Amino acid sequence: MILHKETAQKTAELLLQIKAIKLQPQNPFTWASGWHSPIYCDNRITLSYPHIRNYLRENLANQIEELYGKPDVIAGVATGAIGIGMLVADYLNLPFCYVRPQPKKHGRQNKIEGQLEKRQTVVVIEDLISTGKSSLQAVEALKETGAVVKGMAAIFTYGFAVSEENFTQAQVPLHTLSDYHNLIQQAERSKYITQNERKLLQQWRENPEHWGK
Repeated sequence: MILHKETAQKTAELLLQIKAIKLQPQNPFTWASGWHSPIYCDNRITLSYPHIRNYLRENLANQIEELYGKPDVIAGVATGAIGIGMLVADYLNLPFCYVRPQPKKHGRQNKIEGQLEKRQTVVVIEDLISTGKSSLQAVEALKETGAVVKGMAAIFTYGFAVSEENFTQAQVPLHTLSDYHNLIQQAERSKYITQNERKLLQQWRENPEHWGK
């Protein structure tokens, strides 16, 4: 869910400016899943631009306080959200931990790195939501330790129906700074894409698994 339209459009504009999001409807990318896609998103690039990472940090932090109040801990999902999660935790002056996709194979074999106590409230930070599967696995790992997950905040979501269903079934509130709808609006407004390219991008969004085949 988008909380503030102005923030959604500004975030989309910034991500396009630094090519954290690339739109190539005429020359699509191939994802690891095998899907052909006119969009590629790597929000880790934002960490290299201080004014942009600060904008994202402050807006994520403000939305967290507005939506959930101040939690006990901020948790990032490895690896993409470790950087931005740490920045948000620092801005809110809160403890930080991060969740690995798999337990560490040596030492203490931790899946969660950092200090986290039972019954502590947690807000999870993600950089990007696609299907939501890996994000919700991180939530489950936190819950297994006895933590109380209040919700998730992310920079960007493709807004796939499957991700909305997954978060609804898991009963995990999700809010993002921007989404695919606002991205396409901003891209057309700034002449990044043409009207015909917008149509291709909308077609992909409606049927991403079979688009371009």
